[in-house]
This record gives sequence, structure tokens and C-alpha cells, in this order.
Amino acid sequence: MQRYSAVFSFAFMLMVSTAASVLLVPAAHAASNEELFNDARIAYKNRDDLTLERDLQQMQAQDYLLAPYADYWLMLLRLNQSDSQTVRNFLAQYADMPFADRVRGEWLKGLAKRQEWTTFFDELPALKRDDAGVSCYALEGRAIRGDSDALAEGRTLWMSTAEQPANCLALYDRMQKNGALSNDLIWEKFRLLMADNKVSPAKLVAQRISTMDAAALKLLDKTYQNPQQALEKKTLSLKTRYGRELNLYALDRLARTQPLYALDMWQKLQASFEPAEQDYFWSRLALHAARRHDPAALSFYDRVPAAALDKEQMAWKARAALRVSDWSRLLNTIAEMPATQQQEAAWRYWKGRALKEQKQIPAANALLVPLSRERSYYGLLAEDELGDVLSAVPASYRPTSAEVEAVSAVPGIQRAMELQRYDMRWESRTEWAAATTGFDDKQMIAAAELAARQEWYDLAIITADKTTSTHDFSLRYPTPYREIVRGFAKEQGLDEAWIYGLTRQESRFMHYAKSGVGASGLMQVMPATAKWIAKRMGLDNYQNTMIHQLDTNVQLGTYYMRYTLDLMGGQSLMATAAYNAGPGRARRWMADQPLEGAIYAETIPFSETRNYVQKVMGNAYYYAHRLGTKILSLKQRLGTVGGGGGVMTTEEAEN
Repeated sequence: MQRYSAVFSFAFMLMVSTAASVLLVPAAHAASNEELFNDARIAYKNRDDLTLERDLQQMQAQDYLLAPYADYWLMLLRLNQSDSQTVRNFLAQYADMPFADRVRGEWLKGLAKRQEWTTFFDELPALKRDDAGVSCYALEGRAIRGDSDALAEGRTLWMSTAEQPANCLALYDRMQKNGALSNDLIWEKFRLLMADNKVSPAKLVAQRISTMDAAALKLLDKTYQNPQQALEKKTLSLKTRYGRELNLYALDRLARTQPLYALDMWQKLQASFEPAEQDYFWSRLALHAARRHDPAALSFYDRVPAAALDKEQMAWKARAALRVSDWSRLLNTIAEMPATQQQEAAWRYWKGRALKEQKQIPAANALLVPLSRERSYYGLLAEDELGDVLSAVPASYRPTSAEVEAVSAVPGIQRAMELQRYDMRWESRTEWAAATTGFDDKQMIAAAELAARQEWYDLAIITADKTTSTHDFSLRYPTPYREIVRGFAKEQGLDEAWIYGLTRQESRFMHYAKSGVGASGLMQVMPATAKWIAKRMGLDNYQNTMIHQLDTNVQLGTYYMRYTLDLMGGQSLMATAAYNAGPGRARRWMADQPLEGAIYAETIPFSETRNYVQKVMGNAYYYAHRLGTKILSLKQRLGTVGGGGGVMTTEEAEN
């Protein structure tokens, strides 16, 4: 026994001695902040809170500026196990950090799940961002606590067609049980979802109707798959609300691709529909006709009271009048719009134009003069109408070095710059946006200058665009990669201002940019288009990876600009539309007779392409001033689009 005791004592002394020697020897390698942060990101992804906590402690000991992000990730992992005081302490510590609101939102959802309504409603007012899940919980909680108005307020959430979290279903169940969600509201949402071809969500909504069964839902699938067959076989009853809704959906689908057939079928069936249902179909038929530039559109609109039109339908009623230069009708239509829609820049401009066309000059100028002071596409058009067509861009304010240094010292800006190093772009921009909130114009310009020095041209543009009265147009309209762009502009015989205007809209000069559909690089060239261009140019050694090379991307993009410009008869407005939506569409959007460029642009069926074209052409105007190239007014740049188009189906207009 004594022998074993002696052995144990010796082993214990040896262990203590070894531990002591380890403590005396400096570590061979102390992890850097970068290593710790990357390790913390991996730990968070793997939900390894112990490793994350260890990394956090080391980053905090080293006073690393991104240590709060590790603390944030740790809080998210442990949120459900944390007591309220712990969460409150965290939110107080990081009150100025952008991620604090996300933590608050997730905490509120957890509180609601646990029915801790007192704490939930105490903390709810501090939530800054919109969160559908929290909103649904809040209304449900109010109802549980006896608030009689809560369920009625839920109707706004119910009518949204956006995807919503699962907890909203419990709110809608409660609303339906208490009569706040009527059958009419259920049918109204069903119709909205079907119009957007969101069939699966529409099925879930339809199942709230007590008479709905599996056979009825199967009929919905058949109608979606072949609307024409469903109508011709008369499988859709006209005696039930569900049957009429499916008939309306089938007719709506056909009105896009076979408008004459849809109209003929409608005239046979119309008497079986209630007045409000008739208004709905005529408004849909009118919308599709207006978007495909069918002269019959206005006659269809005549069958619908203005109150039955939504904002999109009202906008296209105005565009249909504009397309045929019916200025009186355009004025009447704008007057029928909701007040908020009338205040949109587009309709202020076109109302001013319509008044001017009718020789009501004082009334026109009352709209055009204030609009001309806005640095925007419609502001430039308004300026043209006032006759100041060649005015120079206002003088730019240049920030001092001290102003830029002051901005760079802001903690949120420093975190944004550090996050960018890790390619955490969303977090970086969130920090940047939060840090610059409340900046005055000069501070905003200094921040844009700082971003430009880091070659974050997209962030520089976004930041510089936010100024209200003092501006720096060199930051709003930067000219990076000038030698490359100028070289290919000369090679292709293109207006350099137009190239820069288009590239600014495509990528904000971030050469690594990639769109959701696969377009890549500075000029956002699609891979298939790039391959086709390379073959036409005789680039025998072209590989797909070359699309990301800066000079190759600009070479391909400018070649395609030249190609579209030649196809469109030298009309840069149409070539811009063709670059975005394809040459076939750009040609189909022409009128039979020559059309003012601004009207052609305004009546492009795609909202994405319409906004794109307007911004590119506005950009080109400003770039001409920046580059000192030929100065044209925006109206001159838009020019006149020659006749030659025709009526198309809505599918052709969209495809």
C-alpha cells in the first residue's frame, strides 16, 4: 500500500511540474484575429457554441473590432436558453449595432411561442424592422389578451401575396374562427394568388372554404395546366363562386396569349358573372391589351369604373392614352389615380406634358419647375420642357482629407471595411448604411469618397446618390477603368458616355458582379451571349472563365452594344432596351408610326426594362458632362423611335 502511495505521489509531483513548465513556456503560436474570426464563423455554421465562445473570449481579450459579431452569433445559438435579463443586457450593450434588431426580432418570436406576452409587448416597440412573423404574433397576442380590434387589423397581412412564416397561419385560423376573415376575403386572396400563378399557396387559401374537397383542388390543377381545354370542355361550373373564379383565371391566362379567343369566350359567358366579377375581367383584359400596345385597350378600360382598377391597371390606362397621344384622356386618368400615385415623378411629368400640349402653360410649369430640380430621369425631361436643355451639371462639392478621415474613424465604418475583407458584403453594407444614417450631405460625400478609394464603386455611388442639396457628381458618376472603356469605345465607334451609363446600371462597376440569371462581370454579359459574341469576333481561344476578365468583359459588352445599335438603326434608346431584354422585344415594342422616345420608354411592358432604359439614358446624359463628350439633352438622346411595330400578344410583349 505504501509503495502505491509513493508511486502516486511521484506521478502527481511530475504532473504538477510539467504543467508549471508549460505555463512558463510562451505559446508557439497565438491565433491571429483573422484566424479566430474565421474559426468563429465556422463554429457558428456548425452550431458549435463552445468553440465559438472560446474564440469570442480570445477576440475580446485582443480587443478585435469584429468580436461583437462572434458575440452576436453566440447569442443566436443560445437565445432560447437565455433569460430575459441576459438578452436585455446584450441588446443594451450592442444597441448601436445593426444586428441588434435581428436578435430582438428572434427573441420576440421565442417569447410569443412561450406565450410570455407581457415581456413580448414590453419589448415590441423597440423593434425597428418589419418582420411578418413578429407582426402575426403581435396581432395574435393582442387577440388573446382581449383586444377586439387586433383580428380586424390582420386583414392587411392576410392580403399580402408574399411568402409568410408558418406562425401566421395560426393568426389566420383565429381570424376565420372569429369572423374577421370572411369568405369574400378568402376569395379575394385566392384571386390575387392565381393571377400571379402562385398555385400552391392558392390551394392552401382555397382549403379554408368549407365546401372545398380534393376533387375541387384537382380541378384547379387541370385549369392551370390547360386553361383553354378547361373552358372548351365546360368542366368549370358557373353556378358556384369557385367555378366562376376558375373560369376567370382561365380567361385571364388566355387573354395574355390569345386575346381574341379570350374575348370571344368572355362574351359568351359574361352574363353568368356578377357585376364585380365582370369588372375584374374587363380590368385584366384592359391591362393585358395596354401592355401589348393594343389600340382596343382604352375601349376595354371604358367598361370598368376607375374604383375597380388597381395601381398597375391605372398606370397602364394612362400609358395606353399616352401611346396614342390622347392628352385629355391622360389628364383624366391621372386625376383618377390615388393621391400617392399622382405624386410619383412619372405622373407629375406626364401631367405637366399633357397640360403643356393643351397650352395650359402656367399649370404645366407649376409641375415641371419643381420637378426639374430633382436629379432624376423625369427631372431631366422636365428641364427639357422648360427650355434649359443644355444646362451644365451643378458644381460638385469635393470633401477635404480631414472630412474623409473623420468618416473613416466612425466605428461602424471601420467594421464595414473590416467585414468587406472577409467578403461579408451584406453585413458590410448593413454596417455602412447604419453608420451613415443621419449623415449630412458633406459627410455622405466624404463617405462616398472613402468607398471610392477602396474601389467599392457600387457603395460609393449608392452613398453619393443619397445627398439632397449638395452633391459630388464625380462620385455619383465615376469613370473607373477609363483606358479600357475608352479603347473599346473607339474600336466599336460608340459613345463613351453611353457605355458608362449602361455599365453603371448593370454592375455599378463591380467587375466580380454576377446576376441571379447568370450575367457576369462589369457589363453583365450572359455566358451564352458571350460565347456567341466571341465566335462572331473570331476569338478562337475564348473560354467561359474569360467572361470574368475585366478587359474581355468590356470587349464583349461593347461589341454587343454595337451589334444592338446597328440592329436598331442607330437608335441608342432601342439598343439599350435590346441589351437588357433582347433585340426581338425591343423591335416589337415599336409603334406603327414614329414615336417620341420618352413615350416608347414609358410604355415598355417590363417594369425592369423600363426602369433600366430610363436610368441608362439619364446616366449617359450626366456622363457626357463628366467626360466632356458631345452634350445632348435627354430628350435628344431619347430621340424618335421609327414606326414598324404592331400589336402583339402579352406573351410576346413579355418574352
